[in-house]
Amino acid sequence: MAAARLEEQVALVTGASRGIGAVIARRLAQEGARVAVNYQASGEAALQVVNAIVQSGGEAAMMAGDVSKEGEAEALVKQVIDQWGRIDILVNNAGITRDRLLLRMTSDDWDRVLEVNLRGAFLCTKYVMPHLIRRRQGRIVNISSVVGLGGNPGQANYAASKAGLIGFTKAVAREVASRNITVNALAPGFIDTGGMVDQMTEEARRTVLGRIPMERFGSADDVAEAVSFLCGPGAGYITGQVLTIDGGMVG
Repeated sequence: MAAARLEEQVALVTGASRGIGAVIARRLAQEGARVAVNYQASGEAALQVVNAIVQSGGEAAMMAGDVSKEGEAEALVKQVIDQWGRIDILVNNAGITRDRLLLRMTSDDWDRVLEVNLRGAFLCTKYVMPHLIRRRQGRIVNISSVVGLGGNPGQANYAASKAGLIGFTKAVAREVASRNITVNALAPGFIDTGGMVDQMTEEARRTVLGRIPMERFGSADDVAEAVSFLCGPGAGYITGQVLTIDGGMVG
């Protein structure tokens, strides 16, 4: 195991069965945290994440739950407490997309994206917060997006949810700063996780790369490294901030 900056701490990472969430979960485990790997439907993928952590000498457990549903979010936090007796870190990563131009976007497209991406973060934070306040310490990291800062055609619902998450971050940070609890947001840009970037045409890839001063797409490791820093002892005086991880695209 690497240097255990987060030894004895317990982290809940939502939407951690794949993509950025899975890499964040593994990174926090490398730092010594015991990690609750939340998933909604991808149980097999979540098990693979847990097994990878355990095989590397870490401790993790897979925990099902739709974070957009209040009862399930509350039960998820209770499961973490029942398993390890505490919670120190919450990473609100769970998110979905339902991309359409506004004129073709349905009410369900709008509602579901806001429910998972924004309401889910609200519910998990609400039920985790009493445990952090009781211990007078904690770290919350919300995974937003540069789309929440600059918008993107065909993603009005996603952009609204991610912009809302930034406002949520700043408000909650002010509420709990005196309790030694930090709340920050990350705004990743184009991150190559085998999804959207892989589906781009070669022409679209060139166009996007032309907007990125570093001339490359980001990786999930780039995001996980930032999460690890914000959860660690060196970030104790950083709160209410939005860190863009986009190779300089937004600036």
